[in-house]
Amino acid sequence: MAKTLGQKVGEFVRRRWLVLTIVGIVVVVAALIFNSGRAGQSKLLASLQTATVERGNLTATIGATGSVRAVQSATLAWGTSGTVEEVNVAVGDRVGANETLATLELGSLPQNVILAQVDLKEAQDALVLDLAEKAKTLAEAQDAVEQAERTLYNLTHPGKQVDIDQAFANMVLAEDRLEQAQKDYQPYANKPETNLVRANYLLRLTEAQKAYDSAVRLYNAFTGTANATDISVAEGQLALARAQFDLAQQDYDNTVAGLPNSAEARVAAAEAALKLSLIEAPFGGIVTDAFPLPRDQVAAGVVAFQLDDLSQLLVDVQVSEVDINRVEVGQSAVITFDAAPEREYHGKVTGVALAGTIDSGVVNFRVTVELTDPDEFVHPAMTAAVNIIVTELQGVVLVPNRAVRVLDGQRVVYVLRDGQLVPVEVVIGASSETYSELVGGELGESDIIVLNPPSYTFEPGQPPPQGIQSLFGNGN
Repeated sequence: MAKTLGQKVGEFVRRRWLVLTIVGIVVVVAALIFNSGRAGQSKLLASLQTATVERGNLTATIGATGSVRAVQSATLAWGTSGTVEEVNVAVGDRVGANETLATLELGSLPQNVILAQVDLKEAQDALVLDLAEKAKTLAEAQDAVEQAERTLYNLTHPGKQVDIDQAFANMVLAEDRLEQAQKDYQPYANKPETNLVRANYLLRLTEAQKAYDSAVRLYNAFTGTANATDISVAEGQLALARAQFDLAQQDYDNTVAGLPNSAEARVAAAEAALKLSLIEAPFGGIVTDAFPLPRDQVAAGVVAFQLDDLSQLLVDVQVSEVDINRVEVGQSAVITFDAAPEREYHGKVTGVALAGTIDSGVVNFRVTVELTDPDEFVHPAMTAAVNIIVTELQGVVLVPNRAVRVLDGQRVVYVLRDGQLVPVEVVIGASSETYSELVGGELGESDIIVLNPPSYTFEPGQPPPQGIQSLFGNGN
């Protein structure tokens, strides 16, 4: 059936309205999507945290933990058994080196210790006597040297005329006594050797001969007529006297210095035995623990005191092999304690181990830090947190560590430019816990860095999700 004109007009109108309706719906949907994207972008932009690139100071540290210890520490124990007689110190007392801290009753000691006291007196007396004898021997050796020097000098240096005259007179008198002794002896020369008269005259003759020979040598010395033999004999006697003096001097010096000899060894042994009855401080320090009380019964090896030299407090920490080459003696450190959380202490590195230790496959090196400002709140064995300052830089460009990302194997930071996130490559130098030094790259001062850029993983060739496309510009 053919449609009427009215029917055709109505059908046209309905189609037109349908098209307009569809177009309107498309426009409304597009507007909604656009506005939703703008709202998402605005919301995302509002959530970004930013910071401006600036210059500043950077302090890089290496952190580690360790325990406090005294520079010198000793656990003192009894060397023998007995009954405690006196306790001279208490916890907290300061003592000097070799100070007696406690003693045992003499009657309660083992027999060998008691007898050591008697032996000590005898050994000391023997040592004094030995020293006196060596001093006498040294003096006699000195006299012998001086006498030999005078003899040799007299043989080689002409004397004064008065000495020559006296020597000549002595020689004449000695010759006369020798001749008289020969005359006295001659009648008894053939008598038996056991004849007392003969022996007496022979002794006088021998002494007269010696006196005459000596007078002749002295006269020859004063007149410069000594023969080579006499001079050689005198030189030999002087050399011998000097050698004997040197030996006597060395022997005496060794005794004075306390070098081991029989008397000194006896004294040392007796003193060592007696020291078993008491406890002495091996060095000056503070008594940090004390156990004995008077009348206590103790045995060898029982601990009596703990002694610590608190004039220096040290902290030993373990530093990884990755960081050890950045640590040097003399570097400063900041130290904190859980026991004193409101306080901050300081120190310096005093030792770096040259060899590491391996624990569960991890290599660490021991580093010793000395506290430079300890107080009454710091005690040995406390746990310390140590931050060693390895780098201090002034006026460098700083990049917040939380802004650094890795993109295609390169370190980058995202910069906000014209409403878009743009990755900028950076080269990092020294770092602290919060900042790093910028040493290269395209980042400039006053650039606005995004501290918390959104992280999305895009499939190859796919754009960012709807609503943040414009944030990443071309898809970066």
